[in-house]
Amino acid sequence: MMSDKIDVLLTVNISEDLLPKLVAISPRLNMHVHKVSRADEIPQDAWAIAEVLYTGRIIPLPDQAPNLQWIQFHFTGVDHAREAAILRREGMIATTMSGATATQVAEHILSMLLALGRRLPEALELQRKVVWPKDRWERFSPRELRHATVGIVGYGSIGRQLARLLHAFGAQVFATKRDAMHPQDEDYIPDGFGDPNGDYVHRLYPAEALRSMATAADFLVVSTPLTPATRDLINADVFEVMKPTAYLVDISRGGVINQAALVNALKEKKIAGAALDVFVDEPLPAESSFWKLPNVILTPHISGISPEYDQRAMQLFAENLGRYLAGKPLLNQFRPARGY
Repeated sequence: MMSDKIDVLLTVNISEDLLPKLVAISPRLNMHVHKVSRADEIPQDAWAIAEVLYTGRIIPLPDQAPNLQWIQFHFTGVDHAREAAILRREGMIATTMSGATATQVAEHILSMLLALGRRLPEALELQRKVVWPKDRWERFSPRELRHATVGIVGYGSIGRQLARLLHAFGAQVFATKRDAMHPQDEDYIPDGFGDPNGDYVHRLYPAEALRSMATAADFLVVSTPLTPATRDLINADVFEVMKPTAYLVDISRGGVINQAALVNALKEKKIAGAALDVFVDEPLPAESSFWKLPNVILTPHISGISPEYDQRAMQLFAENLGRYLAGKPLLNQFRPARGY
């Protein structure tokens, strides 16, 4: 880290107009761009000198990159890289894009909450059938966000931005957090976004009190990372305590929700409906029961998509590059003990 020049290897296909902004951070930075799909497509001499790696899924073996000290991932979720050997190297730092997707994902969640509460899937089905229902007053009595309780499983950057949006609707926000005694956000968040100090959450629960929060929720939003501790976190026990009028929204990772238990809960009307953006198997297989359930909105893992994603990602990377040059702690550090 103390060498005069720092070689930065980028493997992600980002817009060319964003690179000058990184170069301008410091004359000490040497940028090397290799837009490839596999680690073995990068010349060994590029791996040999790289001190910093900006990557999506390309991760070198420890011997390939002897000088590598920091990996900045292009994505928020890094469950695909958790077992990479190089992350266990002493002194290795890995950071994620937590916060860069918060705005678009929170807007996606909000649209799902409104669509479910207003029973939009049913209305669209009636439109397709050219039906004007006689019982529309009863059938479409909405679950309004005003005074509704929204329970957020995992109060990270996405949950915090959602809470900020829900504040304008007059919703009551509950959330689970690994350390519920400390509501502050320690990771990256753009100015004017999210909930840095925990001002928009009405009640924080420890992770172990998930079922208590689920009991009170009119909407349950799942936004926790996939780790060994969160696999099948939302299971039959959780669905048993939820209100039959409650809705579920999942934008986390496939595996956090037990899909078989969710299918059963939907078929048995233990909950009113769900909006799902992530699945254990993607693309979602044609034989999946989810396709045929009338009270479900399915989207093909699109909640994090935004035409501004690369720009937001580069802003975070630039912030961390400045910190790296100054010897300051980096934002969004991956912590192996936590799994994210």
